[in-house]
Amino acid sequence: MNVYVVGAGAVGTYLGDLLSGIGNKVTYAPRSLDDVVPVDADIALVTVKTYDTRSAIETLRRALRDPSRTTIVTPQNGIGNEEAFAAAFGAGAVVSAAMTVPVAMGPNGRGVAASGGGIAFAPVGTTNPNNWLLAMFGAAGLQTLAVRDFRSLKWSKLALNIVANATCAILDVLPERIVREDDIFALEIRAIREVRSTMKALGIPAIDLPRYPVRALLAVATMPTPIARTVLAGRIASARGEKPPSLLLDLRSAKHRTEVEALNGAVARAAREAGLDAPVNAAFGRILSDVAHMPQLWAKYRERPAALVAEVRSETGRKPSGSHEAKGEDNA
Repeated sequence: MNVYVVGAGAVGTYLGDLLSGIGNKVTYAPRSLDDVVPVDADIALVTVKTYDTRSAIETLRRALRDPSRTTIVTPQNGIGNEEAFAAAFGAGAVVSAAMTVPVAMGPNGRGVAASGGGIAFAPVGTTNPNNWLLAMFGAAGLQTLAVRDFRSLKWSKLALNIVANATCAILDVLPERIVREDDIFALEIRAIREVRSTMKALGIPAIDLPRYPVRALLAVATMPTPIARTVLAGRIASARGEKPPSLLLDLRSAKHRTEVEALNGAVARAAREAGLDAPVNAAFGRILSDVAHMPQLWAKYRERPAALVAEVRSETGRKPSGSHEAKGEDNA
């Protein structure tokens, strides 16, 4: 098959190498829109950050000689990417995907994966189970999973993505530090509870993903905070402890933009639409966006957990009237 990859970063090159290794022809989109040439593609893999989704759409508009013959696969983090591609190319052309394989850029400029994880697929505009995609990626060596509802897929992945992510970026620390800070970790648990309550209000069921029991994560978060912290801290430290999370990598790259609006920001927006309030996610989103756009503000929070806790508590005290806070079994 002909595979066109938009995004030649760690995930894009990792998946591209896997697919070329089983006989597929893989072509990478150029960085400049002016250099894009028409191609025949059976699959278009979009592996850019969410803030580059609009430019990826323009790349595909120029690149796909016959879009009706191309399946657009979106293994991106965050909420909203599938809807954007569906609006541009039709929902039937889009397949949502979520990867749980930890991937980093290797010294040769190609994506290198840690052990474990896999990839899940869900149709956006049809009920087609996409068995051919499962077979293709399975033949490339990945554990695969078919999911019916793309919203369940992306929201379940979001539940994983927000854990020890925004707080690490704001504080400029690694996850192993977060689990040792009682007040910060209590905010992490509240943020997870807000995701769970928002999903419930929207009628989006959580699903388990390859290697990650998402439903157990959300269930544990409803326990009293001291119990939830005891259960979750060790697991987070072992899974992510010394690896910089994605939002911290965004800030350290000095690009002045992050994916927080498609992660914590998306939770806050969806909660408002459901008549709820997600004050912790809203605060994380606002603070991190401010730091990304005005890097001088980072000094206020870097390695200063108390400053972040005080700011979030101040912001969460300004809950809009008439809203109901998304929460779990306690308010800690």
